[in-house]
Amino acid sequence: MTRHLRVDGPNHDDRLDHMAQGVLGQPLNRLEGPLKVTGRATYAAEARPRNMAYGVLVQAEIPAGKVLEIGDAPGALAVIQDKRMIHYAAQGQAEKAPPSGPERVEYMGQAIALVVAETFEAARHAAQNIAIRYAPETVPVIPESVTPELPPKKQSATGDLDQAMRDAAVTVDQVWHTPSQMSAAMEPHAAIAEWDGGHVTVRAGLQMLSSNRKQMADALGIRESKVRLLAPYVGGGFGSKLGINAEAVAAAIAARELNRPVMVAMTRQQVFDLAHRRSETRQRVRLACDANGVLSGIGHDVLVSNLPGSEFSEPVTQATPFTYQAAHRQIVHAVSRIHRGCAGSVRAPGEAVGVTVFECAMDELAEAAGIDPVELRLRNIPDAEPVTDRPFSSHKLAEALRDGAERFGWSARKPSGQRIEGEWFIGMGMAAAVRVNMLVESRARVTLHQDGRAIVETDMTDIGTGTYTILGQLAAEMLGLPADRVEVRLGDTDFPPAAGSGGSFGAASSGNSVYLACEEIRSQIARTMRCDETDLTLHDGMARAGNVSRPLSELIDGQITAEGHLQPGKTEKTHRQATWGSHWAEVAVNRWTGEVRVRRMMGVFACGRVLNEKTARSQCLGGMSFGIGIALTEAMEHDPRDGHVVSRDLAEYHIPCHADVPELEVHFLPERDAYVGPLQAKGLGELGICGAGAAVLNAIHNACGVRVRQLPATPDKIIAGLD
Repeated sequence: MTRHLRVDGPNHDDRLDHMAQGVLGQPLNRLEGPLKVTGRATYAAEARPRNMAYGVLVQAEIPAGKVLEIGDAPGALAVIQDKRMIHYAAQGQAEKAPPSGPERVEYMGQAIALVVAETFEAARHAAQNIAIRYAPETVPVIPESVTPELPPKKQSATGDLDQAMRDAAVTVDQVWHTPSQMSAAMEPHAAIAEWDGGHVTVRAGLQMLSSNRKQMADALGIRESKVRLLAPYVGGGFGSKLGINAEAVAAAIAARELNRPVMVAMTRQQVFDLAHRRSETRQRVRLACDANGVLSGIGHDVLVSNLPGSEFSEPVTQATPFTYQAAHRQIVHAVSRIHRGCAGSVRAPGEAVGVTVFECAMDELAEAAGIDPVELRLRNIPDAEPVTDRPFSSHKLAEALRDGAERFGWSARKPSGQRIEGEWFIGMGMAAAVRVNMLVESRARVTLHQDGRAIVETDMTDIGTGTYTILGQLAAEMLGLPADRVEVRLGDTDFPPAAGSGGSFGAASSGNSVYLACEEIRSQIARTMRCDETDLTLHDGMARAGNVSRPLSELIDGQITAEGHLQPGKTEKTHRQATWGSHWAEVAVNRWTGEVRVRRMMGVFACGRVLNEKTARSQCLGGMSFGIGIALTEAMEHDPRDGHVVSRDLAEYHIPCHADVPELEVHFLPERDAYVGPLQAKGLGELGICGAGAAVLNAIHNACGVRVRQLPATPDKIIAGLD
């Protein structure tokens, strides 16, 4: 039996608040944690099928042009050129790359061939020494060097922003720059492909198996039913594994040609070249308000980049239309077509950099207007979505601001430059947090056995986010079982297709499908108990209704299996859905060296129902650490001559290390959102990033009076602003 639900209206039942097991929401340890810490969790590159060969990608050494000839590779089993591999190598997103043949180069570092040998070392040696002749072309690699496109659907204007700026008592009109950024997931991209007749099995690091399966079938020219993808454990993705990439397609092509399993694993440097980057941005923010700090005008103009023909462009202004009220508004979205590595989704695409910059602009406006930054935001929270007048499905920004201010001790904040400890300036900063919320179609299968065990099966992935644990807790809660009696099986396209991990929609979407499957099982048990499902209580393997109590083993003949199928519906159009929060930071800035030390940091978040307090907190810690990186350290540098990535490993691309991240404090606001399905849970993983960097940057200004608008705020930029 399958229970379907299309979310066309609110669900106010609050059923999960009244279940008896009491396991959902608890800070349980990760179910798969022991496997990971003991090395028994097998990641993509760790499987070892018999007779496996090794492939290494050959990369282009010109920014654009044609490959005229690829020479021989002594000691190699094969040198494979195939346009299908390159087709996907350029993108790695769910969308396709610009069409090009195997001879066409679009950016330096692009995969143009695969060398396969008996050992990885032999394949790497051959790939690095193979002779290639090119016909290079001169192409633009700097965003400002070309006339950008203005996609019509990404532009909007209401009222007269220029007039609002002229009439306002206080204005801000500044430009910020953020550099390219890389996902830098712990596990480098890798894939192992093996054919059995006309069927291929690919084990890879992937985030969204149901769509990845479609992409793989399309790339190989076979039916989806002939493709099986396995990704039971993924060592992080942050967007870089949303789609299939060069390594997966190349491994499948080579395995079929050689009739043996082939592994293709990228080096860290290749990941920086071939996994898509977050586009650099140029953002002009204009704000106008009256003497009381009430906004009358909002303008957000952005310039991003991508390869010619690619559909994706960083949605920088995604939250700008609905975060604050203003009668006069304008958004300009421009895209430069240049020949750098492909730009795509990196964790919290849009808001990660857009909210960060906008919240810095709000801090500048607060200072110019002489209004406390928290109070400025509180005065400009809209009652409904501006322009459209759509109601919010829930709105907790005001509560997050007030709660955070009290917890952090915001009232002790002093004006800029008035707190000094030795050679350190001390300052405090804050920012709002906001991220759009989405549901995605998702299915799950749940089987309840007579002996009191339950099995959850879905092709949903766990990329380090805690999916195994929260889906197990949810099934345990619904079926009245201890958590250790539920087995969760993920990351296999033989299971029902789920939403996948991305966009912060994974937990809510796949969780709702598990809920529905369990609800169907509960209904079957209730019929046996001769009661309504809503009157059924399940707890520790016992079923109770009225004065009747029976063990589940007496009610189940073998097993009960049900599927849940969730579909987004009308509520995503009738209501503006978002998650909310606030970020708070205290920093120390060295008056002589310009070094910044984040001394303490706190986040307050509202994300609907919290499914596991420990895994949820962990997601926020990771997001806030991301924000520190955006503010202080991370910059993917491109050579201005040919566009190639200069900082292409973790020695040169500086993610925050332990010494950069203080003890972070996370608090959740109680919230139930009736418009996102019966689970009433919303996305969280990316919310922790959005605005976190702004809190740090605003604290730097409060400490020493320096505004850094060319991110990240490295010591040289701070020194340049100090007296």
